[in-house]
Amino acid sequence: MLPRIGISTGDLAGIGPEIIYRTLQDARILRFCTPVVYGTAATLFDDFPQDKHHPPLSFRQVREAADITAGKINAVTCWDEDFILTPGQPNEASGRAARLSLIAAANDLKTGLIDALVTAPISKENTQGAGFNFPGHTEFLAHHFSSNNDSLMFLVADDLRVATATGHIPLKDVPARLTSEVLTGKLRMLLHSLRQDFGIQKPRVAVLGLNPHAGENGLLGREEQDMVQPVIQQLLQEGHLVYGPYPADGFFGTRQYRQFDATLALYHDQGLIPFKTIAFERGVNFTAGLPVVRTSPDHGTAYSLAGKFSADPTSFREALYLACDLVRNRKAEQEAAAR
Repeated sequence: MLPRIGISTGDLAGIGPEIIYRTLQDARILRFCTPVVYGTAATLFDDFPQDKHHPPLSFRQVREAADITAGKINAVTCWDEDFILTPGQPNEASGRAARLSLIAAANDLKTGLIDALVTAPISKENTQGAGFNFPGHTEFLAHHFSSNNDSLMFLVADDLRVATATGHIPLKDVPARLTSEVLTGKLRMLLHSLRQDFGIQKPRVAVLGLNPHAGENGLLGREEQDMVQPVIQQLLQEGHLVYGPYPADGFFGTRQYRQFDATLALYHDQGLIPFKTIAFERGVNFTAGLPVVRTSPDHGTAYSLAGKFSADPTSFREALYLACDLVRNRKAEQEAAAR
């Protein structure tokens, strides 16, 4: 059976509807998965600018995911009211629709009605409300699926893989939040994901330093000596191929990342700035450490592009394909473990 891939709409005032629409215009998608969009197709696409080179999309609108049909583009009704929406102008209605879509998809993912979730971009500020009081998708899904509220932001583009030990927190809070226990847990999560989700049985992982020049032997900070290096040594002694800490600038500048299966950055921008510089058009955000598969494009709502039918759907399309691959990889691992 083809994987059933849920799609949350994101903020309807952004480019979410467009990148979903343009991705699903490719009929070949139905060879790889059964798409399930969480939102009323009429609200999403009836007034959407049409691409004259492609026929309009046909959705099978259902009330619940139990009624979806393989070989069709499905849409699960998440609201009945009509929203007054203006592209590029987020409002309370577009934020509420983003919440309803995400929560409905997450609930169906939890009960097994869909096999994975691809999330279109939200405005973290505009989405706040009943059922969603989190800095972003990653934190919401960690809370929804994991008893310890933990997960790992993991960016993927072909063989470039970058994870972050801390996520959406102020930079001034990173040193206090980044303990030996946290770093060890994130590295174990990354190693497990590389084996389970990407089929790399003996992954090589690089760890970046927190300070400029990875602390310069304590001259520019001692976090590397006091915390990062002991964690790496512990994992090496256990037989894991974990190395570092490396100065972040030279590591990416010299393309040293190509020698590893993944890189762990210690804070958000340290990992995402080089990743998006190298692979912005095709990068995918994957939430590792969850019992379910969730991916998303690595860009935001792009309100300035909304309604112009000019947004690039490549990252969203790659997120959909990666979700399909991860579902199959996890299933294969489960079947191998059961033999």
